[in-house]
Amino acid sequence: MSQPAHGIEKELSLLMRAGYRLVALETFEEERALRLLERAAKRARRRLCTWTVASGFTGSGEGAGSLGAGLSALAAVEEPAVFAMLDATGDEPDPLGVRRLRDALGQLSERRQTLVVVAPVVDVPAALEREVGRVSLPLPTATELRSLFQRVAGSARAEVAAEPLEQCVRAALGLTGGEAVRVFRKAWLASDGVDDAAVASIVREKQRALRRTPALSFHEAPDDLGQVGGLGELKRWLRERRRAFGEEARRFGLPAPRGILLLGVQGCGKSLCAKAVAREWRFPLLRLDLGTALGGGRSPELAMREATAVAESLAPVVLWIDEIEKGFAATGQDPRASRVFGTFLTWLAEKRAPVFVAATANDVTALPPELLRRGRFDELFFVDLPTEDERAEILAIHLAKRGRDPKQLPLQELAAQALHHSGAELEQVVAAGLYSAFDAGRELTETDLAGAIQETVPLYETYEERIKELRNWARTRARAATLDPKLVDLFGH
Repeated sequence: MSQPAHGIEKELSLLMRAGYRLVALETFEEERALRLLERAAKRARRRLCTWTVASGFTGSGEGAGSLGAGLSALAAVEEPAVFAMLDATGDEPDPLGVRRLRDALGQLSERRQTLVVVAPVVDVPAALEREVGRVSLPLPTATELRSLFQRVAGSARAEVAAEPLEQCVRAALGLTGGEAVRVFRKAWLASDGVDDAAVASIVREKQRALRRTPALSFHEAPDDLGQVGGLGELKRWLRERRRAFGEEARRFGLPAPRGILLLGVQGCGKSLCAKAVAREWRFPLLRLDLGTALGGGRSPELAMREATAVAESLAPVVLWIDEIEKGFAATGQDPRASRVFGTFLTWLAEKRAPVFVAATANDVTALPPELLRRGRFDELFFVDLPTEDERAEILAIHLAKRGRDPKQLPLQELAAQALHHSGAELEQVVAAGLYSAFDAGRELTETDLAGAIQETVPLYETYEERIKELRNWARTRARAATLDPKLVDLFGH
C-alpha cells in the first residue's frame, strides 16, 4: 500500500537528520507538502524557509527571479534550516543555478541545512543525481480522507454517521486532499448533509476531476469471466487468485498478485478477459492509455506518475493497458519515451499497492525485452485461436446474449466448420446469421450460421505466417491460456 503522510513526514525528518543536503519531494499538492515539511523540520529541530521564483524567500522578495538568485540569498542563512524550493525545476535547466547548487553543498552540510525541491516531477541534473534523496508524496489514503472529512463536519458542528462517512471516503479516493475537501463540502451543501445523494455527487465530481488525468479513465466491465469463451487455464489461474488481496492472504504469507501480460492473436479475447477480471473480482477498472500519456500536451513523465499515483490511491483496482507494445514501441529512438518506459518499469517492479495490471499485446517483436523479465508481471499467457470446443462455447455465449437457446442449434458441427476463426469473428458470425434470418422474416437457423461462417475470411488466412511465428515464439516463453486434451498439435496447423 502507499505510505501514509505521517510515514512520509518521518522519512523526510530522517533524511534531514542523516545529513542529506538535497531532497526531491515529488507531489501535486504543494500546500500539503509544505505542511508535512514544516512538521518534519520541527522533528529535525530546524526552521522551514520557503522560496518561489516570484516572491523569493518567505515572500520577502529576497532571492526572487531565478534559481541562481535564490541560492545566493540562501547563503546568508547560517542557522540549521530546511529550504523548500517551489519553482526550482523547469523545462530548461538553469546552468548558473546548478553550478551554484553544487558549490553550496559543502556549506549546507556545515550549517545542518537541507534544500528540498518540491514539484510533481523533479528532473535532477546528472551532476547532482547521486546527492539527492527522493521522496514521493502519494495521494491521501482512506484514513487521511476520513480525518479531513471529520474536521470539515466538526467545523460545521455536525455529526456524520459512520457508514455515510465511509461511503464518502471511498468515493473520494483518487483525489488530492484539497480536491477531496472541496468536493465533500459541495456535496454536503447541495444535499444539506451526508446521504446517498451526497455520495453520488462526490462520485460525479471525482469523475470530472480525474478527466485532468487524460491518460487514465474509468471503464465499466459488463461481463465476468463466465462470459468469456474458452481460455480455461487462464480463468483457473485468475480464479485461484481471487481471494489473494485480503488480510487473510497476507497472514497466510501470500504476496498480492501483481499482474499478467496477455500475448496472442488479435480478436481472441485478450482485452475482454482483462476487463472481465475486474468484474469477477469486483474491483474498479481503470484503463491506462499509453498513447495519450506519451503524446499529450503535458510532460509524459508527469502524466505517467500522476496516472500510477491515482491507480494506487484507488487500490485494490485492475489497471488495463491495451496493446502495450504500441505505447513503448519508440523506446529505442525517443529519449523521452525511454524515460517514461523506465519510470513505468520501476513502478511495475516496486509497487506495493494492490494494483493488478492486465496488459495485452499482439506483436511480440515490438515488446521491449525488459518488459518480459520476471518480476514485472506474475505470468505471461499466450492466447491462441480457439479450439473446436472453445468455438462452440463462444457461439453459445453470443447466441444466449441475443436471446437464442444455444441447445437448439448444432454448435459442435458449426464449430468444426469455423476452423481458424477467432472469438471476435465468431461473434460476427452470429450477428451476420441474425441479419440473414431477420431479412428473410424467420427465426435463426443452422443454415444462416453456416453461411456466415463460409462468407467470413478469418484473419488467419491473411496472417498465417505471422501467427505461426507468434506460436513458435510462445511455445517455450509463455504459458498457454488454453489446455485442451483434444489439442494434438495446434502449432502445426
